[in-house]
Amino acid sequence: MNKEQKQKYFNKVHSHIEQYGFHITCVLEETNFTPFGYSTGIFQSFGIPELFISGLPSGLTSELIENYVEKFKFEKVPINLKIDDLIDRFSVYFIEVKNELLTEYTLSSFKFYENSEFKYLQLIFPDLNGHFPNELEYDYDQEILGE
Repeated sequence: MNKEQKQKYFNKVHSHIEQYGFHITCVLEETNFTPFGYSTGIFQSFGIPELFISGLPSGLTSELIENYVEKFKFEKVPINLKIDDLIDRFSVYFIEVKNELLTEYTLSSFKFYENSEFKYLQLIFPDLNGHFPNELEYDYDQEILGE
């Protein structure tokens, strides 16, 4: 991405944050690369941590981030507790992630916040059999950064 393309992209990020309160970035799956997505602007706009999701397709990632904002904006987000009503397909839970672990992933957020404080959570979801990463039967390609 050249300098002009980067500027155009960051203008889009800022425009979405002004218009909707946040922007969603999705990085698609490639060979030997797990897809991921993340929010930018939620912490500033709604007083809750930004959200990082690894291993889901972009449409589902976007839906989860949008539902997260709608459900928890200006509220306390439960950490390490199973949530059954964020989406009708499966339960999830959130874990805290240190920003330093996300520097390679959440570039738009680091640029947007620059030297300001912001926080991230990672959304954890079950595998196709309903098992979570802390269970022996778990079998899915979800990179867990906060544990």
